[in-house]
Amino acid sequence: MTAKILDGKNLAEKIKNEIKEVVSGLRNEGIIPGLAVVIVGNDPASRTYVNSKRKDCAEVGIESFEYALDESTSEEELLELIAKLNKDPKVSGILVQLPLPKHINEDAVIFAIDPAKDADCFHPVNVGKLMIGKHEFLPCTPAGVMELIKESGIEVAGKECVVVGRSNIVGKPQSMLLLSQNGTVTICHSKTKNLEEVCKRADILVAAVGRPEFIKGSYIKPGAVVIDVGINRLENKKLVGDVEFSSASEVAGAITPVPGGVGPMTRAMLLVNTIKAAKLQNGRSV
Repeated sequence: MTAKILDGKNLAEKIKNEIKEVVSGLRNEGIIPGLAVVIVGNDPASRTYVNSKRKDCAEVGIESFEYALDESTSEEELLELIAKLNKDPKVSGILVQLPLPKHINEDAVIFAIDPAKDADCFHPVNVGKLMIGKHEFLPCTPAGVMELIKESGIEVAGKECVVVGRSNIVGKPQSMLLLSQNGTVTICHSKTKNLEEVCKRADILVAAVGRPEFIKGSYIKPGAVVIDVGINRLENKKLVGDVEFSSASEVAGAITPVPGGVGPMTRAMLLVNTIKAAKLQNGRSV
């Protein structure tokens, strides 16, 4: 068996084309969606990601406002900027690029963003809405994963779903989204016993553990959909996921590559959230 490749790059382009049409319609009504991206310091991976976001916004017609702050920026200064962006009518969505320098409390920064402008969907208000199924926004990576699963052609309802990883950014919200579509969900982590056996039950396996090529082909049920959220750079500079692609693709029914799988979808979902925020702030339904 050779797995179907779930091409996140192509799917993201399709979604961006749809967004472009929506933005065009909003602009005709005098509504100009705008995304403010704040980056503190010079982390190379963060800088690359911020550049990509700016390019994505330009492609679909969303205004982009970048605030590149020095590594030495204080928490107070950052919170002052967020307060200003919260009040700025040109800014529909706010994203503060993580990780932040160690002297800044990430929770304090996330909590300071107006939930109505929370493009990442990290604010506790939006996380709570996700838990009870009354959400406006979805966290970008888990939302992208759901689109890829949909693209695979598999119904989530009634399926065994295993999520490896329990982070607030991916693992926990991913589990909620699978559960909301009537999947039977197991969350695994570093303390899970017999992890390989648990993974092998999965019709849908989402790997978000942050360890390069940790999930081998032997962990995978034949024909399963495998979504690899991980992105890790090896010593030889090669990018790999949390799944060993060579062995997994021989067993899985469908699988995402790294790069070109979940990454482009995360960026596309950020644009979706920005559009939703712009609509809601202008009295439109989403």
